[in-house]
Amino acid sequence: MNQKTEQQAKEEILNLVKDYCDTYHNVKKPFEEGQRIPYASRVYDSAEMVNLVDSALEFWLTAGRYTDEFEKKMAEYLGVKFCSLVNSGSSANLIAFMALTSPLLGERAIKRGDEIITVAAGFPTTVAPMIQYGAVPVFVDVTIPQYNIDVTMLDEALSEKTKAVMIAHTLGNPFDLKAVSEFCRKHNLWLVEDNCDALGSEYTIDGTTKLTGTFGDIGTSSFYPPHHMTMGEGGAVYTDNPLLHKCIRSFRDWGRDCVCPSGRDNLCGHRFDRQYGELPLGYDHKYVYSHFGYNLKATDMQAAIGCAQLEKFPSFVERRRHNFDRLKAVLLAADETERITDKLILPEACESSNPSWFGFMVTCKEGVSRGKVVPYMEAHGIQTRMLFAGNLTKHPCFDEMRAKGEGYRIVGELANTDRIMEDTFWIGVYPGMTDEMIDYMAKTLISAVGA
Repeated sequence: MNQKTEQQAKEEILNLVKDYCDTYHNVKKPFEEGQRIPYASRVYDSAEMVNLVDSALEFWLTAGRYTDEFEKKMAEYLGVKFCSLVNSGSSANLIAFMALTSPLLGERAIKRGDEIITVAAGFPTTVAPMIQYGAVPVFVDVTIPQYNIDVTMLDEALSEKTKAVMIAHTLGNPFDLKAVSEFCRKHNLWLVEDNCDALGSEYTIDGTTKLTGTFGDIGTSSFYPPHHMTMGEGGAVYTDNPLLHKCIRSFRDWGRDCVCPSGRDNLCGHRFDRQYGELPLGYDHKYVYSHFGYNLKATDMQAAIGCAQLEKFPSFVERRRHNFDRLKAVLLAADETERITDKLILPEACESSNPSWFGFMVTCKEGVSRGKVVPYMEAHGIQTRMLFAGNLTKHPCFDEMRAKGEGYRIVGELANTDRIMEDTFWIGVYPGMTDEMIDYMAKTLISAVGA
């Protein structure tokens, strides 16, 4: 009996994996009212599982060929020059911020005590890197029903210490990129777009449409399971700026100065012939550190899943938009009899944008209690979420700074931010949802506010 070649054995394994996934993982059952509807979930098929096992069989484990493929294809999708895969969206935000502290940026480098304009109504890891480094977040309010930064507050937030604006596109809805971009250009500020909840969203300025995350100096993404696409854990940092890309890679890869990938030596041909800092001439460049960095690389197994997800991604965006539009249309159709808009503020897209919606946000009007609506939705099988921190400055992590009155600054009143903390929640529109699920969510929400 002839022994199988390695390639034949591998193909047999991968075919079995495909059959397994198709048989046991992609069994769809008809929706029944009351069935649990999560706010988000993974959408995948055998392609992801086959890629995952293919990568595992190679047993390279750390970043490898799938990582290279993903970074290349992700950059092509976004229309940017450089993309770096990292192990989470939070790490992506950390790296994006820390890249701006690099001494290589000269006078534009962020230093401890410098100020970064941002918002408190969002996810904490947009803000955490600033505080961890010793920069000062400057919080301004947001608008309702867009739930993004109030751009009329930007000038008031500006000071001689301001170095950057770092904010997220909320639940897929782009912030006013035209106003924010012009503000940053006028004052020579860095712009970091936290694009973790908005991958696939589009924005148009002066007739030119681009994807969010590509207007600023750096964009970030998250591939955590609830997000627009997933690797399980994972994230990305992207830019068109070669110097920022060099800083991003250095901070991601231990802070080292060398750009040679793991497992490959002396690609530049200058591994042992240069002087760095006060090191001996010819010190091994593989162990020269230009930054105090981290190891935030993803594994090739994560990247393998991401490559398969990226192929499906345009259909994910299309379905998210469909689900959002259907949910809003059903609610508005019931408005004449149920008076929904007298009870809830429904979400609206930012002008000049085409969101890739992450969720459907609603704010309870006076006389409607979120404390009653949310438990009603949950009791009827519909998972809900708050707008993350609500008002981040009210959380225990701010206790010490709040008590001392230092470490951050608030401009004006965070009135809408506080209202979101009290009255706002959201439900999902992820691409695995069917029209029947969407209609049931709308029906339940109508009942909840009338109960």
